Amino acid sequence: MTTDTSTTGTGTVVPARAAWSAVVPAGHLLTITDLHGNQAVDFLVYDAHDTAIRYSAPDTVHAQGSIFLTTGTVLLSNEHTPLMTVVEDTCGRHDTLGGACSKESNTLRYGHHTWSQHACVENFLAEGARHGLGKRDLVPNINWYMNVPVEKDGTLGIVDGISAPGLEVVLRAEADVLVLVSNCPQINNPCNGFEPTAVRMTVGPGGSAAA
Repeated sequence: MTTDTSTTGTGTVVPARAAWSAVVPAGHLLTITDLHGNQAVDFLVYDAHDTAIRYSAPDTVHAQGSIFLTTGTVLLSNEHTPLMTVVEDTCGRHDTLGGACSKESNTLRYGHHTWSQHACVENFLAEGARHGLGKRDLVPNINWYMNVPVEKDGTLGIVDGISAPGLEVVLRAEADVLVLVSNCPQINNPCNGFEPTAVRMTVGPGGSAAA
């Protein structure tokens, strides 16, 4: 598990199944690179100065009129304020409905023999604790690169990804934000191609944040 306090550099490779966090200053860019393809990256973002202000999937979906995230999507907080904006996306679309895997959901979906398997909720709790966050601070998260189609009857599926090696998502911080990442350890469904792999997180200077 890695806490990245740098604001510039060539990036941090986050191993398969590991967690990562960083404070991204307003106006800086965060680039998430899928190094090997089809690796889901679970993601939460908070106002760095007041973590009670945090990513809101309902506000974000409602404001953009789409359940999928891509270039131009503004990640809104529960106060309906902008936290980050997707300024570049070479994958095409990303999920904000599927949530994070947990020991509980694994056993419900795949059987009690999966109870001992590491999951994204555990990553979020361990990494969030370094920043004073607990279970009550976890909210529905973004799953970058995860392919979750929605059927006409509202049924969600988790299917083979649409990502490929080297694809990137670039986000601009619209305020000083705290980012938590779980490089998803799931091996029971196709979200990681059944074999979790490393990703790269890069924080660097960018354009001006939104007013």
